[in-house]
Amino acid sequence: MPARVAVLGGGVGGTLVANLLDKALGREARVSVIDPTGMHHYQPGYLYVALGQANGRWLVRDERSLLRRDVDLIVDRAIRIHPEAGTVQLEHGASVEWDYLVIATGARLMHDRIPGLVEGAFGFYSLDDAQRLREELRRFRGGRILVGIGGIPYKCPPAPVEFVFMLEEYLRNRGVRDRSSVTLLSPLNRAFTIESASKVIQPILQERGIGLTTFFNVEQVDPAAHTVTSIEGEKAEYDLLVLVPPHQGQPVVIDSDLGDPGGWLPTDRLTLQVKDRDRIFAMGDGTDLPISKSGSTAHFEAPVVASRIASLVRGSAPKTNYGGRVMCFLETGNRKATALRFDYEHPPTPPKPSTVWHAAKWMFNRVYWETVPQGRIPEAPRRHRKGDDHERADRSNARPEGPVVSAADREDGAGDQGTAVRRPDGGTRHRPGIGRRFRGVVHDDRERARGAKRDGRGVPVRDQEEVR
Repeated sequence: MPARVAVLGGGVGGTLVANLLDKALGREARVSVIDPTGMHHYQPGYLYVALGQANGRWLVRDERSLLRRDVDLIVDRAIRIHPEAGTVQLEHGASVEWDYLVIATGARLMHDRIPGLVEGAFGFYSLDDAQRLREELRRFRGGRILVGIGGIPYKCPPAPVEFVFMLEEYLRNRGVRDRSSVTLLSPLNRAFTIESASKVIQPILQERGIGLTTFFNVEQVDPAAHTVTSIEGEKAEYDLLVLVPPHQGQPVVIDSDLGDPGGWLPTDRLTLQVKDRDRIFAMGDGTDLPISKSGSTAHFEAPVVASRIASLVRGSAPKTNYGGRVMCFLETGNRKATALRFDYEHPPTPPKPSTVWHAAKWMFNRVYWETVPQGRIPEAPRRHRKGDDHERADRSNARPEGPVVSAADREDGAGDQGTAVRRPDGGTRHRPGIGRRFRGVVHDDRERARGAKRDGRGVPVRDQEEVR
């Protein structure tokens, strides 16, 4: 009888781990994904929606289209997990049995945790919020803009910093920058959660005339007075307030008594097993791990979870561990970006922002749908420096992917060779590898920038419809 594996959540982590398990185990397991909507959102794109560079169509796809054929999709909400019985209770009355469970339910936005936030602030952490903010920014003619964080932890830590950089550029392109001020409200003593990254970020804030107020933990918003108050007793006035809402774990975790008071799952940092639960694994934003809550984290956790479950199904001792690997881009505006690469042992040392890293992020946006959910994780090219311990850590952390993702799959689209893609008429066409496509994006971006400079125009903003 095949092993039964249930995956809660059809986001980045849930989709990827389900496909990797099905690929690795075949008929040895029956893999099911349980998701309340059956729709997959590419959440990093919300930022571009808010700034008018995209509409929401390219951000959402049917989850069924992203899963391998033999993976079952159950569109229903999990409301209770029964670990001893090995079942998941669903909202509409059904129950799903499992031998192994993967909880990839993500984080929940808690707008109502801060009085006045719903009425007095905007955001971009959901598609609806991003669309509302886009319309508000279109009407904006100048004034005081505050961008703050409603609580820690929150997913995608670079996003608020990216937003203020891109917002400043947006205001300049609109011709209202000289009538506007932009200030980042940080709950910490620095601009970013990681100190080494802050040392790169803060000089850029200063250079761009973006204010920074530290130790500002938002307590309440007064929509009538247009003020926001911190727990520390400070009060700031605004004309436009953008806040990242507080985050919490999902109700199914809380109601099943599996999480801490915040609903975060106590997760072993190496094995990704829920503590004291040998057959339950956790990944993504819903864990309590000391690492970023981001899609990138889930990308690198999924092969570890899949490899360990595959070993358990086959009766062997799991040997693959998660080293805390994360890799994400950080937009700094003006068609430049940097990258954050780190793990448990090595903090990030972001390179100088450049057009190359900006192009790499756009490339990732382009290829996400055809790579990440299927288990092909593209990375931008990077220079190797002799003695670079961080680079060695990256390669070391990548080794566990081997047992789950075949060498052929890793090579498909990862380099310059490319692949042959079958046409409906039975013929084939050649699809360039990701390496070649990356260089194409870099070239296109540079040519667009040169053309804008020659013509005396501002650098054009790419229509995100191109990035599909």
